[in-house]
Order: sequence, then C-alpha cells, then structure tokens
Amino acid sequence: SKKKGLSFEEKRARMMEIFFETKDVFQLKDIEKIAPKEKGITSMSVKEILQSLVDDGMVDTDRIGTSNYFWAFPSKALHARKRKLEELESQFAESSQKKEALQKSIEKSKIGREDTAERAALAEELAALRQKKEQLKAEIDKYRECDPDVVEEMRQTNKIAKEAANRWTDNIFSIKSWAKRKFGFEESRIDKSFGIPEDLDYID
Repeated sequence: SKKKGLSFEEKRARMMEIFFETKDVFQLKDIEKIAPKEKGITSMSVKEILQSLVDDGMVDTDRIGTSNYFWAFPSKALHARKRKLEELESQFAESSQKKEALQKSIEKSKIGREDTAERAALAEELAALRQKKEQLKAEIDKYRECDPDVVEEMRQTNKIAKEAANRWTDNIFSIKSWAKRKFGFEESRIDKSFGIPEDLDYID
C-alpha cells in the first residue's frame, strides 16, 4: 500500500525536533538538507513549515549580514502553547456567554410574538456561535493534556527545556564575554544588536 504522507502538524512537530535535538542555529538551506534526510519532510515544504513556526512565535529568526538565521528555545515553545491555550479558553468563554445571552433573548422573543426578522437574525447568529463554540472546543481539546502519561511526558519535557534554556543562556553569556574581550564592545551594544533582553538570566 502507498505510504501515507505527513500531515502539516506532523511536519511542524518534526521540524521543532531538529532545533530541540541539535540546540543549534540554522540557515534555511541547512534545514532544507536536514529535514528530508532525518525527519522525512519534503524539501519543497520546508520553507512553508518553517515560516508557519516563525509566525506562531515558536521559532525565532534574525538577519545577520545577508543571511537569515533560525533557532528555537524549548522553553519558549512550551510558553507559546500555554499562551495559545489561554487565548482559546478566553475565546471559548466569551463565545459561551454570548450564546447564553442570545438564547435568553430568543426565548423571550417567543412569548406572544410571531416570527420576526430580528428573531431570525438572532437565530442565525446563535447558529454561527454554536459552530464557533464547537470549533474552539475542538482546538482546546488539542491543547489540553489530561492523560497521566502525557502530563508526565510534559514534566520531563519541561525539565529538558529548562536545562536546554540554561545552556543557551550560558552560551550567550560566554559569547558576550568573548565579544567584549575581542572587540571591546559594550555589553549594551551587544544586547541591542542581537536582540538580547537586558534581564536575561538563568531559569531557577
């Protein structure tokens, strides 16, 4: 039987593995070589997948000279998922409240009244909100991790992400020290040039 291709989300997950496993910085051409060989992602789809991860804030990018470089911190990916979940839950709650208000309005309009254009409009909006609510619920279910095995895996992932983030932080401090010694750059100039936060520090 014909082998089933990877879905868009599977490709995104595998591309994130490249960054997490290597803890390295890449150019697009590097990823286009690595992704097909090690992760089964077709080279033609690499740019699209990478851009979607950049758009979602899961992969960072910066232009140095004439080249674009890409990297990802494991801890940032976890924070991005948490923010997405919180955003979806907020939208879900807002949609549910609006649905309830519309439902009450429709029920009230039924008392002693014939069908009206207003009621028809409310019913149409309610139907649209119900559909939106189901869509949001489906998205929330994707992000809410309830299985004990998944929760434990997330704990381990978080531990690994913390260690990796601290290694990256240590590397950044080392490079900054080297740049100051080698070129006499001021620390503030280095931070500004490479977008390094002034309060960058190790994660406890």
